[in-house]
Amino acid sequence: MNIHYGFWNFDGQPVGPAHMARVKSVVDLQSIDGRGEFVDLDIHLLYLGANEEAGTDQPFRTRSGCIILWDGRLDNKSELIDALSGEPLRDAGDAEIVVAAYERWGTRAFSKLIGDWSTSIWNSVERTLVLAKDFLGARHLYYSTTSGSVRWSNLLDPLVLAATQSAALSQEYIAGWFSRFPASHLTPYCDIHAVRPASYVLFHDGRETAQTYWAFDRTKTIFYKSSHHYEEHFREVFERSVTRRLRSTVPVLAELSGGMDSSSIVCMADHVLSRGAAKTPRLDTISYYDDSEPNWDESAYFKLVEQRRGRTGLHLPINHRRSLHPTFPADCFAATPGSGSGFSENELYAVHLRCGPYRVLLQGLGGDEVLGGTPAPSLQLADLLASGRLLCFARTLLAWALAGRIPVIGLLADTARDLLPLSSANGRASPVPWLAVEFTQRNRMALQGYQRGSGFGTRPSFRANMLTLDGLRRHLGCLTPAGNRGLERRYVYLDRDLLEFLYAIPREQLVRPNQRRALMRRALQGLVPQGILDRKRKAFISRAPILAIQEELQGLLLETNQMLSSDLGIVDRQKFQHYLKQAAEGQSVPVVPLLRTFLVEAWLRHISRWIRCSQYPFPFLDHLNTRAYTPRNARHPSADGNFKKKGGD
Repeated sequence: MNIHYGFWNFDGQPVGPAHMARVKSVVDLQSIDGRGEFVDLDIHLLYLGANEEAGTDQPFRTRSGCIILWDGRLDNKSELIDALSGEPLRDAGDAEIVVAAYERWGTRAFSKLIGDWSTSIWNSVERTLVLAKDFLGARHLYYSTTSGSVRWSNLLDPLVLAATQSAALSQEYIAGWFSRFPASHLTPYCDIHAVRPASYVLFHDGRETAQTYWAFDRTKTIFYKSSHHYEEHFREVFERSVTRRLRSTVPVLAELSGGMDSSSIVCMADHVLSRGAAKTPRLDTISYYDDSEPNWDESAYFKLVEQRRGRTGLHLPINHRRSLHPTFPADCFAATPGSGSGFSENELYAVHLRCGPYRVLLQGLGGDEVLGGTPAPSLQLADLLASGRLLCFARTLLAWALAGRIPVIGLLADTARDLLPLSSANGRASPVPWLAVEFTQRNRMALQGYQRGSGFGTRPSFRANMLTLDGLRRHLGCLTPAGNRGLERRYVYLDRDLLEFLYAIPREQLVRPNQRRALMRRALQGLVPQGILDRKRKAFISRAPILAIQEELQGLLLETNQMLSSDLGIVDRQKFQHYLKQAAEGQSVPVVPLLRTFLVEAWLRHISRWIRCSQYPFPFLDHLNTRAYTPRNARHPSADGNFKKKGGD
């Protein structure tokens, strides 16, 4: 990723050189290929390049006085150049094309940019700053304001470690980790915000204005006379999505798990490469297996794809029990709970990413969610009922009931619920029973996933798609670049054109009775090995964490006798230990929140260690006292610190 940082004093005062020296000491820890800088009386822009695809020296300045900092991949360069009537732009880099579009259309230009990106544009004539992010939120962009200035960066570290004023940890953000993920505009720090997906933030005369620049059209529908046309259209947009993400001057790495999502990506990428339509010299694969889990040995499936392509990828053994003990790097700062190796990648995987030539990693995130991996017949039935297709509704209701051996009355009840707008979750109990009562009361909406009513007049499946997309956006907001070299993750199934198509077609094209992922299976016949297309849904992994708790219960109970999250009023330590015992006894407990509790605890200990040992004074945590302590059974390298409240919330 390219790193950019900016500081603007609204009152015209110069940016202090000591502050920028501090910022540079933070970002210099990142691997970079080039550097650019712009300094004026009251503004300072810093750019560190680690992406050979950018094609433009940055900060890039136009004749009219606009200066752009850009991080991302622009997928529709040719279309934009044609719309700008700009032959001189044919050989221009992404940043130059984007700023030209902004000068032509203003903030309306952002809706025309296809790809994964974040950008900041400073207009020295109008004295305005705009921060914008792609529709998905695949690239990060953060900012922090005071009464007289704004700081921004696409990397959280310099905003935290070079903070100019005291701040507090965000309880709402931490609460989000115990449900799905935190809201996309939150960071762990109250005074540092994230630009929302498909939005921009405009600063002018010291005032801040946030605006959504694009949204999916809920009225858009696509109807064809035959299923064949849906299959052709899907294959077209899927191939285009893969092609866009093969843009790299060095080999691209793709995860190949053996599931339908990753296998389809690799097979389509090979098809694109065979036609010479991609801008990468080679596609390599990386696969994982766990022979300790009898229902999760995927090697038989990813080897089917390797046989089809005539090449063997890297095979890495993984141990899911490691996820119970997340670790954070001792020699660098982890700004979020998602920065730890225990959350995103195992050690062998990280070593391979560091040593390889790769800059791009293809992942199948979102495929299950957008292509009907989890069939929901009630959504299809609700769509039919809402559109008045009563005869088709009756036939489909009977077909689903027979196929799934589901009572008709149960399907009707589910359909009725999907017809109604989603109601607020305020009245429901917390899904994490071991959290402190006051913490739960203050953060109830975050703990329950922010599900709110969306009003009548929208197709039930479209409402569900928007909720799913919101969850995916929050997930992406918590991810950090893969590996120490900042590999760029690219998500084939979250392409804007692909999603627009999938959200507009009839639900019955995606899933049918006894046909999970019906459209995908039909469209990719002959491209993906039949053994992959015919396989059943991959099993979820929950056995390993429970076995680990059973085997290590006494040590876990000793370790959790002291918990930073308990000192901060987040976790009720005694209740947490009670549910650990229940899990060890084989009783039903929410496994994901349990693992997230260990993750949050490990991250808080990491923060505590950095406060005490780092050269950075961490003014954002001035409201907390820190004292060293040694847990009676220290399992984590960084489990040697404690937070203690001075009082107050």
